[in-house]
Amino acid sequence: MADYDYIIVGAGSAGGALAARLTENTTHKVLLLEAGAASHPYSRMPLSFGLLIDNPAANWLYESEPEPNTANRQIPVPRGKLLGGSSSINGLVWVRGQPLDYDTWAQMGCRGWSWHDVAPVFTRMENFVDGDGSNGRGTGGPLKVSTVPDQNPLYDAIFAAAKAAGFKLNPDYNSEDQEGVVKTQTSIYKGRRMSVAHCYIEPAMKRSKNLHVVTNAHTLRVLLDGKRCTGVEYEKDGKVVQARAKETILSAGGVASPQILELSGIGQPELLKQHGIEVKHELPAVGENFRDHINARIVWRVKDPKVSYNHMARGVGAVTQMMKYLATGGGFMSLPSAPLLAFLRTRPELATPDVQMHIVPYSIKDPKTRKLQDFPSMTVSVYQLRPESLGSIHIRSKDPKAQPAIRFNFLADPIDQAAMSEGFRMIRRLVDAPPMDAYRGEEYSPGPQISKDADILDYIRNNSQTAYHPIGTCRMGPAGPKTVVDDKLLVHGIEGLRVADASIFPTMPSGNTNAPSIMVGEKMADILKAAV
Repeated sequence: MADYDYIIVGAGSAGGALAARLTENTTHKVLLLEAGAASHPYSRMPLSFGLLIDNPAANWLYESEPEPNTANRQIPVPRGKLLGGSSSINGLVWVRGQPLDYDTWAQMGCRGWSWHDVAPVFTRMENFVDGDGSNGRGTGGPLKVSTVPDQNPLYDAIFAAAKAAGFKLNPDYNSEDQEGVVKTQTSIYKGRRMSVAHCYIEPAMKRSKNLHVVTNAHTLRVLLDGKRCTGVEYEKDGKVVQARAKETILSAGGVASPQILELSGIGQPELLKQHGIEVKHELPAVGENFRDHINARIVWRVKDPKVSYNHMARGVGAVTQMMKYLATGGGFMSLPSAPLLAFLRTRPELATPDVQMHIVPYSIKDPKTRKLQDFPSMTVSVYQLRPESLGSIHIRSKDPKAQPAIRFNFLADPIDQAAMSEGFRMIRRLVDAPPMDAYRGEEYSPGPQISKDADILDYIRNNSQTAYHPIGTCRMGPAGPKTVVDDKLLVHGIEGLRVADASIFPTMPSGNTNAPSIMVGEKMADILKAAV
């Protein structure tokens, strides 16, 4: 039994940033627990998002429950399992979200989480190397952000097609105006992944003697003395260890944080009793309010093989691309999951974009393995930025190492169905524009015959994956049946226990969730420092 000021469960995007900031004060003794390893040989390389997609050495390899809304398929739900968490295996797309997202949180009763409140945190944490510090962009933060340097005639054609199709271009979608077709800003710098492990945890470990990092430590439960959390119990090398702290913070992510709460006896009484867990504290919203982005793709053959990495990165080309990466930090191995993005409105009366597109100069055969298709091609995918459909994540047994039951409930809401159908059509509108004539071949998947709403939705149900953005399962808000933590991220009704990760998001931020998750870790540090 060891004593700490703070115990942080999960060394991912939020937990790693939180640990680094707390240990800036040398009087704070911090324990950071990570269930995975310290690193993986591939994790520094951007393309590791494909190489580690099905690797249990770095990935939890969760799968969803079969559901009618997605053709009763079990959909992969990859989550990082090493220092840096999902920031060490993600697609590296850097998106803050829209001011409207955070102002909505504040309007829902989450004081201190408006755009006015969180924008300075985003500025503080980033070093946008292609910016000049204007538009609220940071230039001195620990995490370097850069615009994709890859050059490709296909990108130029896409931008010209966007103009022809009536879509605007946007020089900086991470300013207060997100709308437009853009080159992606990434958590990559000079070919290296800017994970939280690299940018926050490793510098803190070198700087601080007050940060104790334990890897391969599987948290079993939090320890409760009545309605107060006193620490955690975890397993390391086959031994059960307990650690005490003044404050315990769960930063295990949208899947694991609610799982740990339920294993600790915090959640829905009937569910806990069903699995033989003593009810310590009733909190019905644990594991509810789950949202993710359902991601639908269209693939085209391309006429010019020189613009597609299906041609340039297969066979001998793969060796060439690896040598280019090792020599220059560029090429295929240095790309994020999408070098171009589009943030668009499916209806003109909307105030802000409601769909996001990822534009990729290649296609893959199987989303599970990420292997390249064997013909020159391109892919454009779309997801609705702020889905309304709500799912759940709950334990399926009292075994701490059993995967929870993940139920997406995708496309349950008519708003989601309409946005995805129209987003699908907008992809075609973009790619069918005349500036793409020199490159656009036939639509390979699903094919132009899939054009009616019912057919589009049926295709999405049968073929979509997620964008790997699970949020909401420990929802923030005023005390009530639909929330888990308050605006200081304290678990309602439990002293000394907080949650700080994407699970606290009341609604989905508009875009990829890595940057907002890091922001939560930074803001949690501010809250704890102010409470001392």
